Amino acid sequence: MSAVDRAVPHPRPIRSYVLRQGRMSPAQQRACAELLPRFGIPFETATLDFAQAFGRTAPVILEIGFGMGETTAAIALAHPDIDFFGIEVHLPGVGALLKRVDELGLRNVRVIRHDAVDVVDAMIAPGSLAAVHVYFPDPWPKKRHHKRRLLTPAFVRALAERIAPGGYLHVATDWTPYAEEILATLRAEALLANTADGFAPRPAWRPPTKFELRGVKLGHPVFDLLFTRA
Repeated sequence: MSAVDRAVPHPRPIRSYVLRQGRMSPAQQRACAELLPRFGIPFETATLDFAQAFGRTAPVILEIGFGMGETTAAIALAHPDIDFFGIEVHLPGVGALLKRVDELGLRNVRVIRHDAVDVVDAMIAPGSLAAVHVYFPDPWPKKRHHKRRLLTPAFVRALAERIAPGGYLHVATDWTPYAEEILATLRAEALLANTADGFAPRPAWRPPTKFELRGVKLGHPVFDLLFTRA
């Protein structure tokens, strides 16, 4: 490293989240302590071998920001022939999903607690995913925070490159301006093709979340976007 490199600090990356000190229940704490060594994947700057991580060869679906994990667990339970790799930075959510994994006896779920952009860039090989799920990403509604939104053109391209041909990217949001922005971004990505004229009907495989149902009661429309990898 040169003297110039040492003198000029590298810019801090813009994250799509802010870590908050969420309250953890004793059950979530216990799940993290006991189950993360079994179902957790540590972040490394090396390509992840999914067959080794899951102990078998199967299609892999990446879920970014699984929240409290209720949707992830439900989909994994309904599709035991598919492996699910979930990314979440908030520890209470990680604990909640691990608790569900244990209670339901799931063996097709692995989790990583790290920034999704870093994980996709460093650990996931091109063409290795059957699908990507991004359900209700933070819309960062204030204009000055739009730069924090996850689904930028660059990140959408990175996701598309890691989906195998014929696979899909499924996004859901209940924030209308963000839905329109995401639709425009996905349409502009040459590696993806829309399965609908615009927004898609909610696929049967996506159960509604508690967060989503609360929004519906408040009158929030829900938008699904379903694009396939060309």
